[in-house]
Amino acid sequence: MPTMTTIGRLWRQYIPARVSELLAVVSLTSTCMLFLHTSHLQAQLAVYTNHLDQTTGPHNQHHDGLSDTLDRSASASGGHDQHYSPQKLKFGGFNLEEFRNIDPMSLNNTVNHHKLTLVFNRVPKVGSQSTMELLRTLSYRNGFTFHKDRPQKVENIKLTEREQRRLVQLVDVFRPPSVYVKHVCYINFTIFNMTQPLYVNMVRDPVERVISWYYYVRAPWYFVERKQAFPELPLPSAAWLRKDYETCVLTGDKECQYREGDERPDFAQLTEFFCGQEKKCTGFNTDYALQKAKENVERNYAVVGVLEDLNTTLTVLEHYVPRFFKGAKHLYWNEVQKFNKINRNIYKPPVAENIKDIVRKNFTREIEFYEFCKRRLYMQYAALNLPETQPTQP
Repeated sequence: MPTMTTIGRLWRQYIPARVSELLAVVSLTSTCMLFLHTSHLQAQLAVYTNHLDQTTGPHNQHHDGLSDTLDRSASASGGHDQHYSPQKLKFGGFNLEEFRNIDPMSLNNTVNHHKLTLVFNRVPKVGSQSTMELLRTLSYRNGFTFHKDRPQKVENIKLTEREQRRLVQLVDVFRPPSVYVKHVCYINFTIFNMTQPLYVNMVRDPVERVISWYYYVRAPWYFVERKQAFPELPLPSAAWLRKDYETCVLTGDKECQYREGDERPDFAQLTEFFCGQEKKCTGFNTDYALQKAKENVERNYAVVGVLEDLNTTLTVLEHYVPRFFKGAKHLYWNEVQKFNKINRNIYKPPVAENIKDIVRKNFTREIEFYEFCKRRLYMQYAALNLPETQPTQP
């Protein structure tokens, strides 16, 4: 028969020794319950998605993998126009003949940068995770070092002057050739008396991007991973998780209202990432952010790719930034299944076109910037005069 001393020892062995351990157990239990809840949500979403597929047809099926986005630009940029040539359909509605006589060197910022340090200040939900993993793999093949920022409890894309200086000094000490990846707005290294690096980035249809973000932060694996990394973060409410984007827009929910000049916490602006660290870059859909973003792209970005046309993007990256992107196109398509699964969100349902049209009315300058980046990419591509850019023969 066990003695009181033995019972006491067993009691101490099987209860948490510290209150923090007890809290960890409670947190883990809550996480498991939340997984069960989201599994139920997934089942409901599958029924809802199947219903939509039956009523609207396959053209409304979307997910966030890269390989299914290659043909979207044709439909988004006028591909429905029966008068467009096959070549114009292929290249996002642009006629490459008007760019044919451009000197590619005039569009190549790489030649103006003598230090082979590349900064990928990645915009969320533009395929940046896949592009980052592509760069990581290419670093072994092309002989450059790869660096990325650590996960942050709060992702600050705007930095104080002291934080900017610290980041600039960090990147400056990397031995070229090297790549640094971080969610951050453009930083001008020269104001800190440092050599300006090359920049690359990606863009995506602005409305599709905010919808993707909306459901991304509601995906169960997203907030569970965040909870595991930062246990002190609160779990989201069931009501917030259940809120669909269409209802959010139609009810005037603040999360889905995009007002000019607003400072948003959800990275809704493409232009902010390219405009920079100035306070005036923060307001949503402003003319200042638009014009400054265009200026920075022209002067400091070697390539700004377009998610909807990854083939053209990879080709331009290979030719304009070969030190880092040599072999990128072959590598991507050779391992497309791996890259295509990165950050794919199975919890994202289709959103009706009339809802997107409502939202687009407030994205005028964001859309203008997106079209500006597309035009620049196709100019760079056409200027190369590659065999596949020649007009399609009748």
